[in-house]
Amino acid sequence: MIPSSAPASVRTPVHTQHVEGFGTVTITPVDPAADSALIHSWVTEERARFWGMGGASRELVQEIYEDVDRRTTHHAFMVSRDGERVALFQTYDCAEDRVGECYEVRPGDIGVHLLIGPSRGGVRHGFTGALMSAFIGYVFSDPAVRRVVAEPDARNAKAIDLLERTGFVLGAEVELPEIDLPEVYLPAKPARLAFLSAPAAR
Repeated sequence: MIPSSAPASVRTPVHTQHVEGFGTVTITPVDPAADSALIHSWVTEERARFWGMGGASRELVQEIYEDVDRRTTHHAFMVSRDGERVALFQTYDCAEDRVGECYEVRPGDIGVHLLIGPSRGGVRHGFTGALMSAFIGYVFSDPAVRRVVAEPDARNAKAIDLLERTGFVLGAEVELPEIDLPEVYLPAKPARLAFLSAPAAR
């Protein structure tokens, strides 16, 4: 699942899925320069406070996603529904992330982060669930992936409820350690682990 480094205008989607009654969901690698303004507008909203980037400038957001773009273990994607960008989706190798210090990582574990963009025209029933089905379809399209791991902020009751409704099994509450590196800073945070195993027959 290593995305192309080409500009957004020519980057090829990694996954396209039609969700009945919802539309066509397309997952495309983030272009830090082209997408940073939109991502910044999302992550700095109060509703995205658990994303942890509320005070970030657009320049910092671009730098963060340029760092992600250089990595082979962490990936970021823009998600579109019928051509409209609606979410930011990230995947990562749990063994190469701070969550790997908080539980026993298994071969085939992949971590995920999800930020849904602001809704136009009010809340749309089933919107997030439909997107989740596309994300899960994409992640499990890789036969090497055996389990999806999520670690939302332990105070984010809506995210935890969504994961449970999607079929995730809740695990322990843990403290994700602080990361303080020249290229990235992440404060420590309380998180709730959640796990979704691959379908039995693939």
